[in-house]
Amino acid sequence: GTGSPVKAPLPGTITELKVNVGDKVNVGDVVAVLEAMKMENDIQAEWDGVVTAVNASKGDSVLEGAAIVTIG
Repeated sequence: GTGSPVKAPLPGTITELKVNVGDKVNVGDVVAVLEAMKMENDIQAEWDGVVTAVNASKGDSVLEGAAIVTIG
């Protein structure tokens, strides 16, 4: 999708995705939950927009900087 990616702030496993393509999000909305070092981290939208792509799936292991969702 077009837009800017919301990236993983640290390596971990996606335990939950809270948005789908086409969803409207606002700054601070939780778009995913990332488990890292036995802690769950809420990944928040950094800007307002519409989700244009979901780049990860529940259970995926992601590296720091990996795009989780794209907001356009």
